[in-house]
Amino acid sequence: MSFAQILASIALIAGAFFTLVAAIGVYRLPDILMRMHASTKAGTLGTGFILLAVAIITPDIGVITRAIATILFLIVTAPVAAHLIGRASYTVGTKLWKNTIVDELHDELNKKDK
Repeated sequence: MSFAQILASIALIAGAFFTLVAAIGVYRLPDILMRMHASTKAGTLGTGFILLAVAIITPDIGVITRAIATILFLIVTAPVAAHLIGRASYTVGTKLWKNTIVDELHDELNKKDK
């Protein structure tokens, strides 16, 4: 087994782990903002590791370039998408978790209305 295969295997296992954590987070967390956080953070990391494994194990420069471009695209777009989804869900009145203590966006939106 070569060093590249070992490194790709480690990246695949890490990617599978973080993707599993994201799936469990989406299933188990109580409100949309927490679920969104789990899906974007752990999901992006898991997908990035899996694509990194593909880039490591594939000798084709075209595949490597596309894998790296996809990783960069995910890193750039996932936080923006998560922010927009979270803000839209909050704006339409999705209920927060009953144990939520601080709601800074509520004060910010009420300040703009005045």
